[in-house]
Amino acid sequence: MVRASGQDRRRPTIADIAKRAGVSTGSVSHALNGLPGVSDATRQRIMAIAKEAGWQPKPAAHAVRAARSGAFGLVLARPAGTLAYEPFFAKLLSGIEAELSAREVALMLQIAKDVATEVATLRRWWAERRVDGVLLVDLRVDDPRIAVVEEIGLPAVVVGGPGDTGGLPFVASDDAGGARQIVQHLVGLGHRRVARVAGPPEFAHTLARTVAFEKALADAGASGRVVPTDFSSAAGARATAELLAGSPPPTAIIYDSDIMAVAGLSAAQELGLAVPWELSIVSYDDSPICELVRPAITACARDVVAYGARSARALLALLAGEPVRPQVEQTPRLVARASTTVPA
Repeated sequence: MVRASGQDRRRPTIADIAKRAGVSTGSVSHALNGLPGVSDATRQRIMAIAKEAGWQPKPAAHAVRAARSGAFGLVLARPAGTLAYEPFFAKLLSGIEAELSAREVALMLQIAKDVATEVATLRRWWAERRVDGVLLVDLRVDDPRIAVVEEIGLPAVVVGGPGDTGGLPFVASDDAGGARQIVQHLVGLGHRRVARVAGPPEFAHTLARTVAFEKALADAGASGRVVPTDFSSAAGARATAELLAGSPPPTAIIYDSDIMAVAGLSAAQELGLAVPWELSIVSYDDSPICELVRPAITACARDVVAYGARSARALLALLAGEPVRPQVEQTPRLVARASTTVPA
């Protein structure tokens, strides 16, 4: 029995029930609050144990969860300036908003200085019933947010992966497939020294691209180097200068974002290199700026607006109690432009 007796008698907690049922506290929270995320059999077992233990929801908490807020949340743990110049997030938010506004669901967006601040925000939003669910972007390796949202029972969909998302559904991009496609394009042109200016190494999508990048190079008998950055244009330019100062320098550089690719192009030209004849450049993300610069930059094209819309629909389905299966987007399509050619 979970129920205490005598002077030690106390109200049984979710943790008590989880220990008895052999499941996570997040699963117990989902079951007791009537939320999706657990199977019918597990829900019935948890409810039976809770009843036997004499568990009762706290009146205030029960009242808070009885009403819907009509809003979803998204916290972005990146510099505030990211939204000002990052086309990817502008497109992603456009797709999310288009889907939610059609259903009169608001989107609460907040910038956080780091993941710890993001976690604190998620806890506060759920405690204050500010949101009905959240979209988690920038999945990290050993992401602390996964355990937190499962523990408190906050409905969530991960926009990213695949990776360790616990029991949370996710909508992922085929980052590995895109990276392989880029390497194959460059190797096919004859490049054997290929570098990559990557995002932060703690991001799951950075790791997926790195693994695919290194394997594709090894399979082709080529060599490469990865330089991690914070995705800023300044970091992209610095990484470019560092790589080109190497001996021997790469004949091609891949950038994890269009902003960094444009910064890298500018840095290479300032150093006197002719692109693409002395250095080929590729961006993982495509956007209008890749077509506006000269030479136009070869890039991977993907429908980020649709990606955001699918993520929003997944969270709407989760809140409606519908089954939400993991989704992986189609492999991005490489668009060859003037920034890549055979090495000199």
